[in-house]
Amino acid sequence: MHGLPSRVEFTEAAKDLLRLLAKRNGPLMFHQSGGCCDGSAPMCYPEGEFRTGGSDVLLEELSVEGIEKPIRFWMSAEQFEYWKHTHLTIDVVPGRGSGFSLESTENKRFLTRSRMYTDEEWAFLKDAKVPTGLEVEA
Repeated sequence: MHGLPSRVEFTEAAKDLLRLLAKRNGPLMFHQSGGCCDGSAPMCYPEGEFRTGGSDVLLEELSVEGIEKPIRFWMSAEQFEYWKHTHLTIDVVPGRGSGFSLESTENKRFLTRSRMYTDEEWAFLKDAKVPTGLEVEA
């Protein structure tokens, strides 16, 4: 294994929808919701619209072909403690999701699928630094 395994990836269907959303809205970001009114939905926003800080961690900066700027994927630090052993795959399914997330007008919603890391992947990731919103430049 070369380098750190990824923490997040997009399916091809998610990438297609992200290209459309980026064309309409400019640079994008995600924050994995931890419950409350949105369940555990991955929320897509125009970059900077969701304010991150010391209580949020940056899981990944994902490049998508056809989108100029990488998409940052955030999660609350508290939720990360529960999910740090899992790899996330962001997919798209039919149906209306949260009214806060950009895809809500497309009659589609982003969905998080997860799997546990393999022992080999976890050996690389268990001590890896995950930066907070206070450590990452806008």
